[in-house]
Amino acid sequence: MTLSAFKVNTVSLDAFEILVESNKRKENPLKHGAIKADPLMAGFYSPTDAARLLQVATPKLRGWLNGWSNSTAGPIVDRDFKNSRTVSFLDLMEMRFIEAFRSQGVPMQTLRKAAERARQEWEVPHPFALSKALYLTDRRNVFAQVAEQEGDRVTWDMASGQHEMWEVIESTIEKGVEFDPASELARRWFPLPGDFPTIGVDPAVAFGKPALADERIPTSALHRMWRAEGGNLSRVADAFEIPIDAVRKAVEFEIRTAS
Repeated sequence: MTLSAFKVNTVSLDAFEILVESNKRKENPLKHGAIKADPLMAGFYSPTDAARLLQVATPKLRGWLNGWSNSTAGPIVDRDFKNSRTVSFLDLMEMRFIEAFRSQGVPMQTLRKAAERARQEWEVPHPFALSKALYLTDRRNVFAQVAEQEGDRVTWDMASGQHEMWEVIESTIEKGVEFDPASELARRWFPLPGDFPTIGVDPAVAFGKPALADERIPTSALHRMWRAEGGNLSRVADAFEIPIDAVRKAVEFEIRTAS
């Protein structure tokens, strides 16, 4: 295959990946009913993809999703795609929450029971993907109740007494996340907003792959063509008709998140 033919095929494949931009967020606010009606709105990630974006070890992530083979404890996340390895965008957002609180010493059992209680009381499948603007106090109360029942002093102290600490943790989790005003669910995430403010993860764009927010082009597509072109940024920029700096940022993002 000639290089020119490879370029045509690559661009055609990438055009196919971007077809889902017909899902307009303004017309279809991200909520669970919309996902059931149109699964393309959910985003699609393998456990490896999710682990890469979250910078979490894959085995740990699989435990959150599926439970552990050496334990009777079930998963923490109520997955959108049952009986499948596929992870949805809202699953991904919940795992960000789990990782943040696990790093602060909150036990798995507390997280699991808090998720179960919140799902039942609030009647939502993804309580850890909801905005803190409306749910911070309710979420903290749920954790305080579970921690008291479990004798979990670490979480009890954070949820019942150290309110400022709890709010700082939740504010850290929300950095780079946009929420749908209708459902209060996360709808877009910028994984590295400081270094890559133009690269987002949006379930309505390219099946949820990281993409240039304005151009709606997956960073993986740009990185793949950059490699095929021997590292020539200008050729990639010309092929996609975007600024060379946008290509550079996409390539740098892919390299950074692959490490």
